[in-house]
Amino acid sequence: MSDRETWTTRLGFILASVGSAVGLGNIWRFPFQTATNGGAAFLFVYLVAVVVIGLPAILAEFVVGRRAEMDAIGAFDELGHPGWRAVGALGVFAGFWTLSYYSVVGGWVIRYIGQAAMGSYGSNPKVFFGNVSAGPEAVALHALFMLLAVGIVAFGIEGGIERATKVMVPAIILILVGLVGYGASLSGAGEAYDYFLTPDFGVIVANAPSVIPAAVGQALFSLSLGFAVMITYASYIDGDESLPVDGLSIAVTNTAIGILAGLVVFPLLFTQGVGPDTSGPGAVFIALPTALADFGAAGRVVGVAFFVVILIAALSSAISLLEVAVSYLVDTHGFERKRTTAVLGVLLFLLGIPSAWDTAWLSWFDSIAVNLLLPVAVLLLVLFVGWVLAPDAVDELRIGSGDSFDDLAPLWLWSLRTVVLLAVLVTVALSVTDLTGAPV
Repeated sequence: MSDRETWTTRLGFILASVGSAVGLGNIWRFPFQTATNGGAAFLFVYLVAVVVIGLPAILAEFVVGRRAEMDAIGAFDELGHPGWRAVGALGVFAGFWTLSYYSVVGGWVIRYIGQAAMGSYGSNPKVFFGNVSAGPEAVALHALFMLLAVGIVAFGIEGGIERATKVMVPAIILILVGLVGYGASLSGAGEAYDYFLTPDFGVIVANAPSVIPAAVGQALFSLSLGFAVMITYASYIDGDESLPVDGLSIAVTNTAIGILAGLVVFPLLFTQGVGPDTSGPGAVFIALPTALADFGAAGRVVGVAFFVVILIAALSSAISLLEVAVSYLVDTHGFERKRTTAVLGVLLFLLGIPSAWDTAWLSWFDSIAVNLLLPVAVLLLVLFVGWVLAPDAVDELRIGSGDSFDDLAPLWLWSLRTVVLLAVLVTVALSVTDLTGAPV
């Protein structure tokens, strides 16, 4: 335990956690989820989900990780509740499952950076995406992206993940802010902002069975909840920092970046008359190039900048998902980090081949992760922290938080036991009805 790595600074932990949260979920998945679920109506439900479910759940993962100072599975042994190891195991599996297809999307991004620089997506961006998103080239780019993630995680917490995210996260924010400024100057910005920021509550009421699970699933996905990432990252904390402050910082920054992404994408689409409701995993890769086609040199610059942001965000999340599995094998079984990371990278590549060969498989993998694995993993964690670890969890949350948090800690526990538990139960029930069989 004493030889285990820790974050060198509190900022390193926060930025790594933000980097995990700010990934493809914010910039790739968030815009098309918003567009296909009522625009601002979806955004409103998503923001509520972040506050009501996301923040309390982040803190639940934090207290487990910091108190145990162990990987996501071994943490439950360390806390004296080995019967709950399945909670951590499900998180590790969810992260592994998700990273297999996440890496495929990362490969698409690598290809699109080059295409954006040339300003060429063929005569039909939809046909172009269909040609490059599946098949041998997609498999090769999937391998390249996985190699990049493996290379960072192999160097450990301080030398790999912390060092990388200290550059990645500020870069994401700076580039996005610049792109938002450009988007605000476009003729369609006003209409886009209205669509994205002015909710029609009638849409929420009429489409609650689809909008609510989509928004909650997006909140869990974009905050890296259910993957056991926050358990793993919190286990590397060496100190008594305030977990509520750190959790709030991560939730606010993550949400702000998701909104920034929307403030970039929707003005581009509305200015060029491109429908914002393009659905499916290829939405950004079809709609955005279509919108950028007539912007000339400016379109190239914006396209390169935007896809670079997506690539950085994808890598920052990928390394966190990979670290969860690596941490377990290193901590519990004493495996050597670099070799373990390489082997896991190969296994993830193999698992991702179906998603790289056919986007129908990628959509299926994504639906299983978001509609089933993540909500169930969060549900089990909430039950454990809220009803089993409860007194110790409250004590852990109070460490470093000062007297001002003494009254809020019981409120947090109550919210886990009631509001969060009920919300996740409803989400699981609604999500199961959306699941379909594997593609044939």
